[in-house]
Amino acid sequence: MKYYLQSVFFILLITCCNNFLAAQNQQPPFYNEIQDFKKADSLQAPPKHPILFVGSSSFRFWKAVQADFPAHTIINRGFGGSTLPDVIRYANDIIIPYHPKQVVIYCGENDLAQSDTVTAAMVLQRFTTLFNIIRSKLGKVPVVFVSIKPSPSRIKLFDKEVEANTLIQAFLKTQRKTAYADVFYPMLGADGKPMPDLFIEDNLHMNAKGYAIWQKIIEPFLK
Repeated sequence: MKYYLQSVFFILLITCCNNFLAAQNQQPPFYNEIQDFKKADSLQAPPKHPILFVGSSSFRFWKAVQADFPAHTIINRGFGGSTLPDVIRYANDIIIPYHPKQVVIYCGENDLAQSDTVTAAMVLQRFTTLFNIIRSKLGKVPVVFVSIKPSPSRIKLFDKEVEANTLIQAFLKTQRKTAYADVFYPMLGADGKPMPDLFIEDNLHMNAKGYAIWQKIIEPFLK
């Protein structure tokens, strides 16, 4: 009996240790992508005081962003299918260290897509949290918010996207050195729906034609 109890105790101890180690090794979402950014910066020093594009995959897939804004020095730190909490989590890794002269943000679309329980008001609250982090650590650095875009694959989110955009735009009007770049309505066709020819096969991410619209709208806001 004593041997049996010792064996059970030993098994439980090993299980607890394994669970603890597994928990220690578990990383937050997009951790590896952030480490890749850090590694790239260690191999080649990033430019000083760039314009920083940060947010979700619509920025991540904008491979020609530097070529599209040749008069400006751009660092693109779009990652994964990130949400605003993800950008907040990594702000000290991929925003603050660059001391950017301007921050351009595209995020919030995935927040709404993540769960039906996420409201436009919650997206605003998350955005203001990120905004306040940026302002508290980078002073009055200019901030541009690129509106949440409409996507054919997320047409059910249309009304929430409009509401979230409206709330964020209203907030930015109360803040100095900010801008709201509206890409939402220019991406709609005559029928009031997202133009399908602006998107790749997944009807979510944009093709070159979609990015051309973004370039035209965003460029006047860049410093």
